[in-house]
Amino acid sequence: MSVSVPRRNHVLIVEDKPSLASVYRTHLEKDGFACELAVGEAAATAHLESSRFDAIILSLELSGPGCLSLIESWSASHPQACIIVVAANASINDAVDAVRAGAWDYLVKPVSRNRLITTLTNACQSPAPQATGLPIRPSRPETAAPDTMIGSSRAMADTRRQIEAIASSSAPAFITGESGTGKELCAQAIHDLSPRADQPFIALNCGAIPHDLMESEIFGHLKGAFTGAISDREGAAAAADGGTLFLDEICEMELSLQIKLLRFLQTGTIQPVGSAHSRKVDIRIVCATNRTPQTEVTEGRFREDLYFRLHVLPIHLKPLRERDRDVAELASCFLDAYTREETRSFSRIDNEAVDTLMAYDWPGNIRELQNVIRQTVVLHDGEALEPHMLPDHIVNAKARASSPAPGQTGRLLWQIERDVIEAAISGFAGSIPKAADALGISPSTIYRKRETWAEKSA
Repeated sequence: MSVSVPRRNHVLIVEDKPSLASVYRTHLEKDGFACELAVGEAAATAHLESSRFDAIILSLELSGPGCLSLIESWSASHPQACIIVVAANASINDAVDAVRAGAWDYLVKPVSRNRLITTLTNACQSPAPQATGLPIRPSRPETAAPDTMIGSSRAMADTRRQIEAIASSSAPAFITGESGTGKELCAQAIHDLSPRADQPFIALNCGAIPHDLMESEIFGHLKGAFTGAISDREGAAAAADGGTLFLDEICEMELSLQIKLLRFLQTGTIQPVGSAHSRKVDIRIVCATNRTPQTEVTEGRFREDLYFRLHVLPIHLKPLRERDRDVAELASCFLDAYTREETRSFSRIDNEAVDTLMAYDWPGNIRELQNVIRQTVVLHDGEALEPHMLPDHIVNAKARASSPAPGQTGRLLWQIERDVIEAAISGFAGSIPKAADALGISPSTIYRKRETWAEKSA
């Protein structure tokens, strides 16, 4: 008896190791996917010529132009198939090149069952191309904030998927993350992908407005309501009617105003200061904070009932130090923008300068990186941005990382770091994710460091 395959659930697994291909197939078929296996490029090409697939798991070595050409070829000849690359080694350049060549996403071995299924589900639920006669690439989440939403790191890919998933809802979204991680632009992206995109997006920074004026800023006021109210004023909530109201640094809001905001969320009505009448508005609330909201609730600075009203769809933006592979991409984006703005000649960042940027911790996150690139472009010019053009504290950070550690004569810091990380991996029976969790770093950081160690040891 034949079983009909659900639309956009047909997956081709291209894997050199049959045992690993079988593991992928077992995981996916348990979740309702129909899978076919192919060992090598020739077998995969034969499958693609005879069947229509909705996704391709390409588990080959990510090195050299051959693999990139394969991705480009398949994405052009089979545009309906989202290509998921699974890499044995987390090479930054190779992974970035793969996505640019047309891969939908890339994963780093070992791949967990949940991660594999989530990725394939998102890929297969993307809109199917229309029969227009033109090659159509699989659609990817788009945002209106390319200067912070770009990046090929897993953290950034997860953030884009979260934004796309929650954009269509009217439920409140709660964005957390350190200063400079792009919380407002994340909120803007949620709005721009929502059904409210053609309506207003109003942003209000709760930490930048005096507490005694905050109520008026949100709900508006009537002429004469207080000293200085020389005319009626519409508040942010009324201005955002039909659209999105973004409340940045929400944890800075005074408790007395938190009560009024809670009432507004419960009733959907606003009452300007000095008015005896209220009116209904239809807005979506998106808020953000650089604090830990649960801590603010525990310590009594943020109302628990308001927290549960707002914390419905949470998004956490990772700091730039945990998105290491994104540093070079963001820097290149800023370089292009400021080169045009300042009429300079820069066309690229040289490899040593990229290494210097990636060796720095970026406590100010994307905002700090943006300022550093702008400063460099204003003060220098040339075809390539070189290390000596960067601020001293950026250059010195790399120099310190390469200096011998105190008490470790003859050994460099990276060698000591390598021994610590490799010892942790051994302690967890070779599990890099577990070792990374124990060390407080991301698995991709370990993969990148291993690649760097191999080059230094060669």
